[in-house]
Amino acid sequence: MDRGVEQLPGGVPAPRWVRTLPWFFVALLIVVQVLTPASLQLGFAFAVVPPLTSLVYGTFGTAAVSGTLAALLLLPAIRADDVSSGDLVAYVLIALVSVVLASLRVRRDAQLVSVRTVAQAAQLAVLPPMPERVGPVRCGALYRAAEHGTLVGGDLYDVRPGPYGVRAVVADVQGHGLRAVGTVAALLGTFREAVLDEPDLAGIARRLDRRLMVDAAERGDGELFATGLLMEFPSGAAAVRVLSCGHPAPLVVGRYMTREVDAVPGPPWGLALAEYRAPASVTVPLGPTDVLLAHTDGVTEARDGTGTFYPLAERVRPGPPVEMVRAVWRDLSEYAGEVGDDVALLALGLSDGNGARG
Repeated sequence: MDRGVEQLPGGVPAPRWVRTLPWFFVALLIVVQVLTPASLQLGFAFAVVPPLTSLVYGTFGTAAVSGTLAALLLLPAIRADDVSSGDLVAYVLIALVSVVLASLRVRRDAQLVSVRTVAQAAQLAVLPPMPERVGPVRCGALYRAAEHGTLVGGDLYDVRPGPYGVRAVVADVQGHGLRAVGTVAALLGTFREAVLDEPDLAGIARRLDRRLMVDAAERGDGELFATGLLMEFPSGAAAVRVLSCGHPAPLVVGRYMTREVDAVPGPPWGLALAEYRAPASVTVPLGPTDVLLAHTDGVTEARDGTGTFYPLAERVRPGPPVEMVRAVWRDLSEYAGEVGDDVALLALGLSDGNGARG
């Protein structure tokens, strides 16, 4: 599975060229001070280096750069005639403050990395990496959360084997960002349990609807709903069953043509209907190179500079599932520039893309 954000910001060390900047400025100041006439005094510039260094180095690095500059200022060849003892004291105070600031920054960064590491682990537990094969089904999945710095938003997908075949879900929860993560986790847990118990997709849909109804009642949120797509690959069959609950229809991407699955639309989950009735599923035959591509509306509602929606069916190209979702994301990014909604793509096929059954 392609997540896009393999490591959250905060734990990434500064590039090497950034870490060399303080020493570069030290050398530059020495050269300029030596080569410029005595009438041009640049001693004040030395006091700028320690605060800048504290943004890059920790306590010891900032102290090393500051101490080196202090020693250089005492050399007759470097120290300007008008640099008084008071100026040196001021420089030392600035250096000490810079060292303290570097220490505080390092401590804050360590706390931030710890918090984000825990958040990343929790998010990966909610939506773990997708294997490239689940039973006879080859999988390709991609997720991009709209909220910067998060791995999980309001979209979800999963593929699970069970006694009735391999089953998959793609869904879009109301809202996005961290507020939707709890709902995503609840739906995924319900789906994974229902895959083992329910003999048909309609039963899974009813349980997902009930899960949202219970959560909405507990939270006092009357607008908690989700659209979803359920898919089932029966054992030994070259076909897939599709059940749509208010979700965009998937595409069957073949070698020579792409067609939209004519699924009977049903109500989304969590609408507080008196009795939830799941729509009938449709059976879609799959050729040896066909790939079923499911997606959320973050894909088809992305717009280019003229306001035109992204035409997924026209632009998607055949290929293995993993390569297909990555190619769609690259093309979508070029088409729309910045995508402002959560994006989930799930490509599923019964072959390796070369006509060989998996």
